[in-house]
Amino acid sequence: MSDVADQRFAPPQAHVADLAPDEAVLAGRGTRFIAALVDGFIGAGVLWVALMIPVLKPIADAQARADADGIWSMTPGALVLAAVLFLLVQGWPLVTRGQTLGKMLFKLRIVRSDGSRPEAWRLLGLRYGVGLLMNVSLGVVMIYSLIDSLLIFRASRKCLHDSIADTQVIKL
Repeated sequence: MSDVADQRFAPPQAHVADLAPDEAVLAGRGTRFIAALVDGFIGAGVLWVALMIPVLKPIADAQARADADGIWSMTPGALVLAAVLFLLVQGWPLVTRGQTLGKMLFKLRIVRSDGSRPEAWRLLGLRYGVGLLMNVSLGVVMIYSLIDSLLIFRASRKCLHDSIADTQVIKL
C-alpha cells in the first residue's frame, strides 16, 4: 500500500481549543450594569421604606437639612442606617454565595482574581465599605464614582472597587 491510501484513514489534524472547566468567563459590562441597577433599586426601596418609619424620622429630617453638599451628603446616622440595611438585605447572599440579589438574577458571581471564593472582610469591607465611606462628601463621591465606573472599560473589566478588593465578576 502507498502512503496516499494510508492518509485517508488517519485521524484529522485539527487544533480544537476548549475552555478548561475551571476557567472563568468574565461578566459583560452591560450585564453588570443592569445587575447593579437592580441592586440599586432594591437598596433604594428598602432605605425608602425604612426612612418612612416614624422612629427614623429625625435621621431623614437631618438628611434633608444637610448643609454644605445639599441633599447628596449623608449624615452619620443615615450612613450607618444605609450600611445596616445593606448588610440585612445583601450581606448574607454576598458572604455565603458571592452574589447580591441583582447578581443572582443575572447569574453572576464575585470571585477573587485567582478564582477562589472571597472572604467576608474583602467583600464587605474593601469592595463595598470603601465606596460607602466615599459618601461623606459630594465632591469625593462624584470623583470616586466616576473613576470606579470608567475603569470597567479596561481589558480586565475590573472597576476600581474590584481592584481594591482583588475581585472580579464572572458568569456562572
